[in-house]
Amino acid sequence: MKKSIRSHSALFVTKSAAAVLAVFLAGSSMSFANVKPGPLFSDGAVLQQGKKTPVWGTADPGEQVTVSIDGKQATATPDAQGHWMVQLPELTAGGPFEMTVSGKDKVVVHNVAVGEVWIASGQSNMDFPLRTYKPTDPDYGPKAYAFIATVNDPLLRFFVVSKKTAYQGPLSNDVNPQGGWREANPKNADSFSGVAFHFAAALRKNLNVPVGIIQSAWGATFAQAWTSKEGLESNPELKKILEGKDRAIAAYPEAQKKLETEVIPAWKKACETAKAQGKPEPKGPRGPLSPGDKMLPSTLFNAMINPLIPYGIKGVIWYQGEADAGNPGQYRILFPALIKDWRAHWGQGDFPFLFVQLANIGKPQENPVEGGWAGQRESQLMTLSVPNTGMACAIDLADPDNPGDIHPHNKEEVGRRLSLIAFSEVYGKPVTSYSGPVYSGVQFGGGTARLKFSHVDGGLVAKGEKLTGFAIAGKDGKFVWGNARIDASTVEVSSSEVPQPVAVRYDWAGNPIGNLYNKDGLPAVPFRTDTDAPLTQPKH
Repeated sequence: MKKSIRSHSALFVTKSAAAVLAVFLAGSSMSFANVKPGPLFSDGAVLQQGKKTPVWGTADPGEQVTVSIDGKQATATPDAQGHWMVQLPELTAGGPFEMTVSGKDKVVVHNVAVGEVWIASGQSNMDFPLRTYKPTDPDYGPKAYAFIATVNDPLLRFFVVSKKTAYQGPLSNDVNPQGGWREANPKNADSFSGVAFHFAAALRKNLNVPVGIIQSAWGATFAQAWTSKEGLESNPELKKILEGKDRAIAAYPEAQKKLETEVIPAWKKACETAKAQGKPEPKGPRGPLSPGDKMLPSTLFNAMINPLIPYGIKGVIWYQGEADAGNPGQYRILFPALIKDWRAHWGQGDFPFLFVQLANIGKPQENPVEGGWAGQRESQLMTLSVPNTGMACAIDLADPDNPGDIHPHNKEEVGRRLSLIAFSEVYGKPVTSYSGPVYSGVQFGGGTARLKFSHVDGGLVAKGEKLTGFAIAGKDGKFVWGNARIDASTVEVSSSEVPQPVAVRYDWAGNPIGNLYNKDGLPAVPFRTDTDAPLTQPKH
């Protein structure tokens, strides 16, 4: 992980205001009798402090539109389609303010705050709301609602984007919010992302400025769906994903007809036969990918991200990767491409992109090397090579009583770990540690492997009587459990079965048993020293 957030303007494509306007607002030929700001600029909005603030909307073509807030203003003229965009000068944290949008008539946007704005995106573990609980955890529901009843912060606000797809191309100003901007209180907070809420609450407490979260997430979705067509076309391997999409769409009518006329009737007949024989019914057939399927590449970028661009933001928090865990090799290309893609479209520099490494899941590890999601976690770790990124490790956060649940309930700790990265790397606030130990090198000799780590931060500790989770192998590639011990800021691993070790792996399993932490209680990130080995395919 980086020790500081730096500008890397050469790594992204900055769009001119005219280009952004053309891409973002294209599509409609209507004119609008009344001046109207876009849906994001509604009562209760939070605007980003300290940078120019884009504001856009519609009005009559040629009508001069002026936007004013807190003594700052900017003017624009709508284009032939009635779309306009202004760039307000840098705003200072505070509020509530009134923002006026004036043309032939005037609109007043009330209760506007200026502070820190973050996008919260990904799949279900980001979408997972504060109120959600599973029957397997009957105590969680009452605890969740008891907590929600205590939430009362009018300067912590969410804008939740409704779930929608668009496969033909990017939508422009078509944002369909669930109730607009909403303040954090018992009435509203139950539907807020748990991870994003706890992240935002930590920012509110430590920065003492308004915080706005734009939540745009959807469960069981692939990273390719959140990446634009241009982003996928930027890499030959990812371009193949688009080609597959085109084939799937072209084949859909015939495939759907076959499903309805042949496959479903055959399945129903098989169900009748199974019932008559007292056997379980066969699993129902899966339908072909339709044009509205959320799995298709770029569909969620088009419908749920592009309409937000170029809203002023500080950065992004991201929790996703479970859906892509079956192809970690592709993810190590796709995920960095997604980050660069969003930055290029937003045109606001290399803004911070903080993400969560997948949590432990499934049966606790028994063998030295089991694979599971280890390969996917490695792909996420490798994404830290992208400038201004940060990763919160969640390898120890599965629910102990239900480790098979893909949705760990401890979203408070996930949000806290993300906030530690933000404080240290984005806001320059002093924190003793924002990451657990990260493998940085190994020395082999004398029958042992000595492992070095960054982010030791006060020292290494084992949570338990004995350090666990380390496997060691010789040239034959056969891994056995290693005897591991902490030696100052390093870990020494050996085994009588491996006289000449050449590789070490730690927590290389779906639900590993490793217990290495730093003194701040943050877990060591899973790793392997044999990085040229093929990725282990996940079992989940």
